[in-house]
Amino acid sequence: MSKPASEASTNRPVQAEPVVELRNVTVSFGGPPILQDISFTVIPGETRILLGPAGVGKSVLLKVVNGLVRVDCGSVRLFGEEITALPEERLFPLRARTGMVFQEGALFDSLSVRDNVAYQLLQDNTIPDEQIDVRVREALSFVGLAETFSMFPASLSGGMRRRVAIARALINTPELVLYDSPTGGLDPVTSTTIMDLVMKERDAHGTPSMLVTHRLQDAFLLCTNRFNAERNEAVPLPKGETVSNTTFLMLEEGRLIFDGTIEELLKSDNPFVREFLE
Repeated sequence: MSKPASEASTNRPVQAEPVVELRNVTVSFGGPPILQDISFTVIPGETRILLGPAGVGKSVLLKVVNGLVRVDCGSVRLFGEEITALPEERLFPLRARTGMVFQEGALFDSLSVRDNVAYQLLQDNTIPDEQIDVRVREALSFVGLAETFSMFPASLSGGMRRRVAIARALINTPELVLYDSPTGGLDPVTSTTIMDLVMKERDAHGTPSMLVTHRLQDAFLLCTNRFNAERNEAVPLPKGETVSNTTFLMLEEGRLIFDGTIEELLKSDNPFVREFLE
């Protein structure tokens, strides 16, 4: 029998102070609830895959985490600080510690790849251009796109634009990364490339993250592969092994109906979970 969403998985380590903690969060935008009574945590080093079909509130929930969407009631703590009532100016430093990959990449077409990736750094007039260039080149090299430094988004493929968006999210060495459907609209081969980068950040730097997806293949890839730095690629774990620090959340009509490991997900007898998996 699957656990109630309010009950954390017995297989998740819970000793560390959460990077993200939501308690009884509801969001309605003045109409029917989009999110209802949501509670969960993200602990250091953990990747949380937010799974479910379109329209169940996944992207809204991701934006609640860093204060882009305000809640009607409940508690949202980011890096240990309660943010539900914080004014925008006090949210900026917390957001600066968070990397966000928006749906479709959300690059600025009028800016070069360099200026897109450096966008956050350019808001700080104290950083010399030479230092910005070095950091941008490092971020682009991390995603395998060093050659695009002076190009514009219009000249890039969809997958390359998504990789530039990941470089932008990682430019400031974030303490949390939020990925909103990073493979949406991409072909399977390009999607695998993007998921390899998500794995690379997870395994090379241990950065906690949340990833929204409706694609089971992406979710299971994260749980059954690790990034091999020597080979510079993701490699499958031995049969039967999974990545213990990558766990699942699942929404149904704005309610959190599952919180646990891949093993628990596959054994769940919740009808909605079973239908989604099948």
